[in-house]
Amino acid sequence: MSRTDTVTYDSPDTRNLLDHTRQGVIGKPLDRPEGPLKVSGSATYSAEWKFDDCAEGVLVLATIAQGTVQRLHKQRVLDMPGVLAVLADEAMTRRSTQGTAGEAPVQGVHTVDYFAQPIALVVAETFEQARDAALALEVDYVESKSPIALDPESPDAEVEDPDNSETVEGGDLEKAMHDAAFAIDVEYRTPGHASAAMEPHATIAQWHGDRLELHGSYQMLAYNVKEIADCLSIDPEKVRIIAPYVGGGFGSKLGITHEAVAAAIAARQLKRPVRVVMSRQQVFETVMRRSETRQRVRLASDASGKLIGLGHEALVSNLPDEEFAEPVTQATEFLYGGENRLLKVEVARISRMTAGSVRAPGEAVGMQVLEAAMDELAEAVDIDPVELRKRNLPAKVPVEGTAYSSRMLVEALDQGAEAFGWDQRRPRPCQTREGDWWIGMGMASAARVNMLVPAEARVTLKADGAALVETDQTDIGTGSYAILGQIAGEMLGLPIDRVNVVLGDTSLPAGAGSGGSFGAISTGSAVMRACEAIRTTLSEALGCDTDALDLKDGTATSGDLSQSLSDLLGGNDIVETGKIEPGKTAEDFSQASYGAFFAEVAVHAFTGETRVRRMTGAFGFGRVLNAKTARSQCLGGMVWGIGSALTEELAFDLRDGHLVNHDLAEYHVPVHADVPAIEVILLEERDAAASPLQAKGVGELGICGAAGAITNAIYNACGARLRNFPMTLDKVIPHLPDPFAEVA
Repeated sequence: MSRTDTVTYDSPDTRNLLDHTRQGVIGKPLDRPEGPLKVSGSATYSAEWKFDDCAEGVLVLATIAQGTVQRLHKQRVLDMPGVLAVLADEAMTRRSTQGTAGEAPVQGVHTVDYFAQPIALVVAETFEQARDAALALEVDYVESKSPIALDPESPDAEVEDPDNSETVEGGDLEKAMHDAAFAIDVEYRTPGHASAAMEPHATIAQWHGDRLELHGSYQMLAYNVKEIADCLSIDPEKVRIIAPYVGGGFGSKLGITHEAVAAAIAARQLKRPVRVVMSRQQVFETVMRRSETRQRVRLASDASGKLIGLGHEALVSNLPDEEFAEPVTQATEFLYGGENRLLKVEVARISRMTAGSVRAPGEAVGMQVLEAAMDELAEAVDIDPVELRKRNLPAKVPVEGTAYSSRMLVEALDQGAEAFGWDQRRPRPCQTREGDWWIGMGMASAARVNMLVPAEARVTLKADGAALVETDQTDIGTGSYAILGQIAGEMLGLPIDRVNVVLGDTSLPAGAGSGGSFGAISTGSAVMRACEAIRTTLSEALGCDTDALDLKDGTATSGDLSQSLSDLLGGNDIVETGKIEPGKTAEDFSQASYGAFFAEVAVHAFTGETRVRRMTGAFGFGRVLNAKTARSQCLGGMVWGIGSALTEELAFDLRDGHLVNHDLAEYHVPVHADVPAIEVILLEERDAAASPLQAKGVGELGICGAAGAITNAIYNACGARLRNFPMTLDKVIPHLPDPFAEVA
């Protein structure tokens, strides 16, 4: 019999249970159990499932920025070899969804909101037939006669406060700027970014009577079920999604996207399975983008460098009626002091694909700008940048007065600086030259909000003493299989090879999903809760108090009592479902993961080319659940930081709104040659307010501020103070010093 044990997290769990268990697998750098399947090509990704009689669909994209579809010239296409259908069902989605509760997808493909919006699906017997037919489909449009805003800074762009804006205002910032011993008032710009996940969006849909089954690449299955059910006007209970392996998401697969709904509609009409796989170009053109930003940062300090005022205002963009606004000031709110402050985000409504969550939304671009501005203040005050940050850590969150759950920023700054050799930095620019290269160092703080979200997991301790963990939690390459197995193994006293983890199927209990760095701590807490209930049953069977029960290597002991789990179970399974709900701790404490970045760069004295020579990151995020996967997440984040600093930029043609660089050949993510030796320092701590595991999110922390460290290093190297990301060589060259001048 299975029971559900629910916990609403209203107060910090200070028991630190995982510090008193004996198995010794939690925190260890264990391999991912699914790793051999992935590296051998045996793991089945969404487009690879084999179905008899599976038809192939290809999306048709709009070639105007705004208007309506007047007519599809279907007949010529239907006469082409192998073509089965041309669909333009109004139930199809025209925008990506965010993967959040209560969000209704925007439907109706006859209305065009942005260039390259999907407007139809061509289905044929083979992919090649469907592709050729999609290219041949002629479309008549009626273009919008009203002015179309393609640029957020265009006079035609309507600018508004988003519904979910959390403007923070306190004191008198203008007066603080006027009275300050030192004041910085600067404007920075960051471009749009693409998620650029390795696996394109793909879905295979089939119907079993009135029940829909999808094999797809999604991050948030519990929400995705509701989204597609809403599109198709069916009961969510009649939708099953299967996604055991996801080849990256970075936010782009949080919500249902166009191919999933189109495949489901086609499969229902044709009464056979239909596969729809987006091309790389279609992924770039149609799914979630990070908004470009224009950010104004104002810093006012006294003579010692202590902040008395802080302003951070941003202009971002999205389609009309979209609620999401890039939360640029999310970390600024709690990171540094300054009682006089103004934090605000405005949204320009423009005709580009949906802006949404991409790789640490908010902090990824907000932190790199804030940290670059802090470097400018450090120079003005003539204080070491590390010391400036330490001097400005408030006791409580400014304005609102919330207490911090834990904060290892000082430790990260100190240990990172020592490991990197920060004391060797020469404070003034243009002081170190190696041949044709200027050499410089820069640093930045890291911060990313922590979130505990609802999650469920079922754990079965089987009669033979093995354990099974089941939840629809996804693994997008982050290590969910490993971490959830380690939590169960530690709690139940089992070697890791005696724990089997099954994920990515909505027939299982609803996990947190993968996004916002909350998957491991939320679903992991649910696993822990289920295991606690099993431990209670085992202690009763052994005849001891739960607190006195020791479990290790499949044996239960308490004092002189000792029995193998298989004997103790007596041929019966124990099945428990754990459930975690966020509670008062989310309101009572400011929760975040913290860190610090240190970077050394070389800037070519003639060409302006920048090369990152080495980086160090020190991070504190509560209990480390798996040292190998945590380190991998931090490494990946720092690589993204290199991209944000030097290469990544969505480029739109403002004549018609089309995305110019819509593939990995032209959208430049860092490659091996761009990435130097990266050192990661994991700082162990316990944060009881963050989760029952005493762990916090780590997945996105490594990008939050990393680009700021690199741009600060560029300035230290050659004196080029750049405020327009990415720092490409064409922007560096005008600010280079005389390459033939002697080093001072």
